[in-house]
Amino acid sequence: MIALSYLLGERHKDRATNEPYESGMPLIGPARMRIDVKYYLIAMFFVIFDLEAVFLFAWAISVRETGWLGYMEAVVFIGILFIALVYLWRMNALNWSAPARRDHKTGPADTP
Repeated sequence: MIALSYLLGERHKDRATNEPYESGMPLIGPARMRIDVKYYLIAMFFVIFDLEAVFLFAWAISVRETGWLGYMEAVVFIGILFIALVYLWRMNALNWSAPARRDHKTGPADTP
């Protein structure tokens, strides 16, 4: 079947036929373009804090059944995630234009 379709199929010699076309957008750069690590960090932070919302919605649905113990567990959960958010903020992980951090072992960081 493959050989038959190869023999009987149409041949296109247009230049545009062999060009890749993705989601209606023409190519802009090379396929192996490097993306900054901060892009992936922001994506991971989004997933982590999005999961927080999922857990809190589940807690809100069962708040009558869990009572005060469930309330305290939710407060501890929110507290831990708030501490993680403060830590990320203090480490400049949420700042896209943050300068290079200073390493205490090697001295001041190089500035661009």
